[in-house]
Amino acid sequence: MWMNSDGEYLTGLWFEGSRDVSKHALDCEEKMLPVFEDTIRWLDIYFSGKNPDFTPKYKIANLTEFRKEVIDIMLEIPFGQVKTYGEIADIIAKKHGISRMSSRAVGRAVGWNPICIIVPCHRVVGSDNSLTGYGGGIMNKVSLLKHENNDMSRFKIPKKGTAL
Repeated sequence: MWMNSDGEYLTGLWFEGSRDVSKHALDCEEKMLPVFEDTIRWLDIYFSGKNPDFTPKYKIANLTEFRKEVIDIMLEIPFGQVKTYGEIADIIAKKHGISRMSSRAVGRAVGWNPICIIVPCHRVVGSDNSLTGYGGGIMNKVSLLKHENNDMSRFKIPKKGTAL
């Protein structure tokens, strides 16, 4: 995994070799920062099967109000559970008193997330439980959902498309 920081906040977390790499600055100075130490500790706790009781300090660039709403909802999805893009769209529509919100717009906001796992975009699935739209790679999404003890028999893995 790779991390970016502005010196104080985590600004990126992604899988090596994933298409998410295009969201991040790569010509950076390599050094250990306190926020990286916190992130590593968070990841160690997460990958040991526990839900961390803290969140490393992070900052997301170009965060619109809509993207913030989507991220806030993703942060509420518990370890081992998922929400669909449509469910998130419905939550936002209800909050704003409108009849509908585009699940595609939600998908774009989810896809904007530059901090994988900590902001759990892997917990967002298609309305038919298809595992689509994960910039970290479909096999990483599958691994993360398995790690969180999800019943994988209910999910559909696409043969081709944007999730691979």
